[in-house]
Amino acid sequence: MAQVAVVTFDGFNELDSFIASALINRCRNDGLEAFITTPTPQVTSMNGVQVAGQRPIEFVAEADVVLIGSGVRTRDVVADAPLLARLPLDPARQLIGSQCSGALVLAHLGLLGSMPACTDPTTRPFLKALGVTVPDAPFHAEGNIATAGGCLASQYLATWVITRTLGEDAARAVLDYVAPVGEHRETTARALRAVGVGEPARA
Repeated sequence: MAQVAVVTFDGFNELDSFIASALINRCRNDGLEAFITTPTPQVTSMNGVQVAGQRPIEFVAEADVVLIGSGVRTRDVVADAPLLARLPLDPARQLIGSQCSGALVLAHLGLLGSMPACTDPTTRPFLKALGVTVPDAPFHAEGNIATAGGCLASQYLATWVITRTLGEDAARAVLDYVAPVGEHRETTARALRAVGVGEPARA
């Protein structure tokens, strides 16, 4: 069973953590499982939703995939050196992704290098201040690192994880299941194009 740590901090955005984990957990029977992973036993979302972590933050060291979620307190996270030290990520053996302001965490961990990184409009200036190029796009991946920008781009991050671990057919099955009724084909095609799989985008 491949394991995914969806790292979720206080002040988290529910869409970022829950969409990715829910889509990935559609693949439990195929050998892929996600866990909400938190630095404290309980975290509270930006809208006051309290969630008990399924795994402690130390789980990131053994996870096959690590996704760094977004939230309103990400700048506090990157200013907390002891907390960042609890994230020993290794792109040589792990798939690593970020959602929106989670890209700031990857930048402060030195994982982005010269690659562009997608993020949300609010985080864009802070990421650019670190010298990171921010494209006007919802998703970008190079090697084992991916970034997504915009809350609903979390579906693309999940699609990337499923495609990289289980293959395109598994991703298609999940996307087809969750797509709005009557929009199965275009929803699936759009997500796969976003992560560089499937039919090329039409001009």
